[in-house]
Amino acid sequence: MRDIRNFCIIAHIDHGKSTLADRFLELTHTVAERDMKDQMLDQMDLERERGITIKLQPVRMQYEGHVLNLIDTPGHVDFSYEVSRSLQAVEGAILLVDASQGVEAQTLANLYLAIDQNLAIIPVINKIDLPAARVPEVTQELVKLLGIKEDEILLASGKTGQGVKEILDEVIKRVPAPESKSDKTQGLIFDSMYDDYRGVVAYVRVVNGAIKKGDMVHFISANKDTHALEVGTFKPKFDPKPELSAGEIGYLVTGFKEVGNAAVGDTVTQAKDAASALPGYQEVRPMVFAGIFPEAGDQYPKLRDGMARMKLTDAALQFEQEQSKALGFGYRCGFLGMLHMEIIAERLKREHGLHLVVTTPSVAYEVKLQNNETITIHSPQELPDPSKILEIREPWVRAEIVTPKAYVGGLMALVQERHGLFGSTEYLDETRVVLHFEIPLSGLITDFYDTLKSASSGYASLNYELKDYRKADIVRLDILVAEEVVEAFSILVARQDAYDTGKRMVTKLKDIIPRSQFVIKLQAAVGAKIIAAERISALRKDVTKGLYGGDVTRKRKLLEKQKKGKKRMTSFGKVEIPARAFLEVLKR
Repeated sequence: MRDIRNFCIIAHIDHGKSTLADRFLELTHTVAERDMKDQMLDQMDLERERGITIKLQPVRMQYEGHVLNLIDTPGHVDFSYEVSRSLQAVEGAILLVDASQGVEAQTLANLYLAIDQNLAIIPVINKIDLPAARVPEVTQELVKLLGIKEDEILLASGKTGQGVKEILDEVIKRVPAPESKSDKTQGLIFDSMYDDYRGVVAYVRVVNGAIKKGDMVHFISANKDTHALEVGTFKPKFDPKPELSAGEIGYLVTGFKEVGNAAVGDTVTQAKDAASALPGYQEVRPMVFAGIFPEAGDQYPKLRDGMARMKLTDAALQFEQEQSKALGFGYRCGFLGMLHMEIIAERLKREHGLHLVVTTPSVAYEVKLQNNETITIHSPQELPDPSKILEIREPWVRAEIVTPKAYVGGLMALVQERHGLFGSTEYLDETRVVLHFEIPLSGLITDFYDTLKSASSGYASLNYELKDYRKADIVRLDILVAEEVVEAFSILVARQDAYDTGKRMVTKLKDIIPRSQFVIKLQAAVGAKIIAAERISALRKDVTKGLYGGDVTRKRKLLEKQKKGKKRMTSFGKVEIPARAFLEVLKR
């Protein structure tokens, strides 16, 4: 155990974690040169396309007589639960900061998570080879943030490999070796995946004892026993071993076909000599809720299987079955943010061949009824009759924006537009500011992040966490297409924003829904009151083109016949709504 070092890389999105991890793999010869490729630890095509890490990924390296277990983590706020699980499986963290961007919001958030776990923190300034690198300024930001000396900060370039060897040397020096406090086997499951042939594969940090191939092991929370069909480490592909001993990070093939039998946070121990459970993880609280439905009803079984397997690889996802009059059977899902929702929907489409409808996202509201009962609702359809409601409370979040001071005015206007309340302003240095504020979660979930980037020319960054619930004047806004309510478009909004939101939604739908042979009415309504409306004009066939002279009444007769037909189609015609409309309609 004295030769083992377990650590992870934490940073804001796009600060170079995956590139630095590539250099580690090259330097330690973990992956053969012919097999190396960029973003080696990013296993999904989606991660490579978007240039972001979505899933944590462990790898085992050998370096100067030491075993180094690295966990590469995501950087976006929507995947902070992945980061928190990684931190609990290691003893140290490399805090990576971009030399041109400096300390950003998620840098701070991930740092605080690491401090809470009492991890050894190694600050590294990356991308020092860039022309826009501000090494002295970023060094001072870290000195002020961590209260350390300048010579404790390492300089590196993941692209060129400069300083990478020094980082691994410091990992061996500064990160403590894992300690075992008991002979009884205890392993923490920090992630898992599903294999069609071998069942559930659990990713385990062995805290005490050992797990050997063939052992009968016990999963404490699930109260299930199984044989360890195979154990091993990550290189980064599965590398079978005879056993996993205390302090090691590896995988355990369980053979379970039920995905819930090896849940993230559970403790695995020996069946014959069971130990007590490890602390596990704090239960995640979803921020954004939306419905996911198959476009075709016969795809529901595929969606059910897909959701179960998605839960296995993404512990932050929560879902329950839901039935909609318009969309049939599907699931009401809870996500950590809009990007999290988009990624889950895209993975379901790619990995399971599904065509989906994703309903308009919303947040969870607390509704106090006249009989003093309090219920939590996650969709507009769950809102009780207004006569039964005493008050509605909406979630508020505590948030920080890190930005150059030149953009402070525009960002303050953005926060005020979303009904936010300002707290304090903190200066990281002469040019960079941290704005602390509170804001309704509903003001963040749709397009706040995109608008933030536009208002700051891409320089500002955001982090937030749930604070509390506060009283609000909330109404249900319905969208009618061809005089029929489309449940998937219904949202809960502040009464003062109802007209602006409704007008924007019907205007957007006018551009998205294709024209038909009849006029399509688009209306926004609160209760029985129409507050905004648009029309999509009908496609008109030239029914008179075959006429050649004759009396004008012949032409009128054909036009009248067409007019009656279109009127009849307005009553009975069906409107096809493109799937992209359900997400596009809320963007400003």
